[in-house]
Parts: sequence; structure tokens; C-alpha cells
Amino acid sequence: MGNLAIFEKILEHAGRREPVAICILVRAEGSVPQKAGAKMLVRTDRTIDGTIGGGRLEAEVITTALKALEGQECQTLDLRLTEEYGYACGGRVLVYIEPIVSEPHLVIFGAGHVGRALSRLGRFAGFQVTVGDDRPECANEECLPDAGRTVILDWDHALSDISVDDNTYIVVATRGHSHDFQVVAQALKTPARYIGLVGSKKKSAMLVRFLEEQGMAQDAVNRVITPVGLPIGSVTPEEIAVSIVAQLIEHRRVHGPTSVGHSACSGSLS
Repeated sequence: MGNLAIFEKILEHAGRREPVAICILVRAEGSVPQKAGAKMLVRTDRTIDGTIGGGRLEAEVITTALKALEGQECQTLDLRLTEEYGYACGGRVLVYIEPIVSEPHLVIFGAGHVGRALSRLGRFAGFQVTVGDDRPECANEECLPDAGRTVILDWDHALSDISVDDNTYIVVATRGHSHDFQVVAQALKTPARYIGLVGSKKKSAMLVRFLEEQGMAQDAVNRVITPVGLPIGSVTPEEIAVSIVAQLIEHRRVHGPTSVGHSACSGSLS
């Protein structure tokens, strides 16, 4: 498989928010099965596209690629292909492995003042942004230029047309308590990494009662972060958005895997 085809595959998986790892043979010395520049794509189910040489070498790279995907950290693999290490080729290779994971997905329910401010700041902070509302005059590209997607929805089925995975962050900020509570209850049935509700402490207590009346288990209720945002004394929609995005970043960095962009990737043939 050529380089272009490998990169096209990466884009296909990114479009489906499926993580993959790219493995590149960056250096080859002596007798080795592939030349420097060979590339292989590894999926979480161990299936691959391309090759860096097959056999035990490829199996070892796949195993390391899966670890890279799990920890979201790039890796380098320096292998001597000699009998001493169970190989027969006699050469040496350096393989660079990088997990390619989609941007975290921020789903905002409510296209009012806070939702619009949060959309702008969320995109700036590196989130893929989706905004949903039942008002076409609010949930549109003109009002939400930073949102990658806007959805006109029915609050009773708010998540029916929105894909949620374990790298999704949900913030609920609709124009009414009943809508808020409906959406939170639906969000709790998803694998979303973060679920937050904009509101006061009084509103938070009302939500807890609502969820308990719905038969939600305490573990589920405890998933909801409310009032959402870091306590910085925010008042305006923009300040509230700052407090929420700061909390999203904190949650992403502290509770999630290490960021690829800040990983220490080292390795050399000495």
C-alpha cells in the first residue's frame, strides 16, 4: 500500500472518530525486510494496512502500537534483528509509532448566549464542537460560526442524531429546566467522558431529585458535574464559558490519557 493510500485511510478513520496508529520505519541498517520510509497503519482490533516487513518484527510493532493507542503516547521501537534477540535478518531498525486520535468532541445543548460563547472558546481550545437546539433561528452556521455542526433537535430525543463516544464532553445549557433535565437523563445513558449542567446550586439539587425519581442509580447521578465550570466568580456568558472550558481542559488533562502533543518521543540508533 502506497503512502497516499495510508493517509487516505487515516482520514477515513478520523471521519468516523476511530483511533489508529501510524508506524513508520524511520531507519534501517543492514539486512532488513523493508527500506526506511515503509509505513503501516494499526487499528485497535490489530488489523493493519501496509507493512513494515511482516513476521515477528511486524507483530512486535503491532503490540507496541496498541500500547501507544491505549496510553495515547507516541513510541519509538529500536530493534536489533539478530539471533541474540530471536531474529534472523541481522540488521537493525528504528520504528516511530504515533497514535492518531480524533479531537475531543464537545457537544453543547443550548444555542443561547452561554452556548454561543462556549462554542467559540471550545473550538479555540481544540475541541470539535457540535451545538444542538430546537430553535432554527439560533442553531445555524451564522449564529455559531465556530461549531463544526449544528443540529435542530427535539428535546425528547436530543441525542438521536448526535454520536457520543468516550471522548465526548457534554455541556447542557438549554433555556429551561425541564429541557436541561431531559437532556442530562439521556446523556447519562451514553459513554460520554464528561457531563456538565449550567445552573445554580438550587438547580443542581432539583436535578438530583429529578434523576432519582427517574430511577437513576447514584453512580449515574454522580457523573453529572453541576454547577458546571471552575469557581472563578464568572457572571457574563463569556466568563461562564471561560470557567467551563477551563474545567474541560482540566478534566481532559488530569482524568484522560496523556496528550500525544506533549509526549516525550525519543529513540536513536547509536
